[in-house]
Amino acid sequence: MTLEILAVDDSRTMREMIKLALLPAGFRVHTADDGLHGIEVLDGIAPDAIITDINMPRMDGFDFIDAVRKQENYRVTPILVLTTEAAPELKARARAAGATGWIVKPFDPVKLIKALQMVAG
Repeated sequence: MTLEILAVDDSRTMREMIKLALLPAGFRVHTADDGLHGIEVLDGIAPDAIITDINMPRMDGFDFIDAVRKQENYRVTPILVLTTEAAPELKARARAAGATGWIVKPFDPVKLIKALQMVAG
């Protein structure tokens, strides 16, 4: 079974690193460069899970999670936050918005794959 993932991050390097980690493991990866672009990309796909950064231009990760959760089709889609932030209040805010999990950058590709398989598999 191929899991489809949407990765939303304003860093091209980070989007490439996510792809490099997930493609060999059999994932299909769609990318977006900020929350607004993520909402646009989401319109044409049905991801099994979403990965999002928090600090992005135009629409940050919190607003992106809110926007995703407001859409009927994505109310239960797992959302993992992948960010350099580690503050407990930010984690709590992400959970309140509807995030499923939190991974701090730099990430371990094996742990990311396991986390995605756990929440989406």
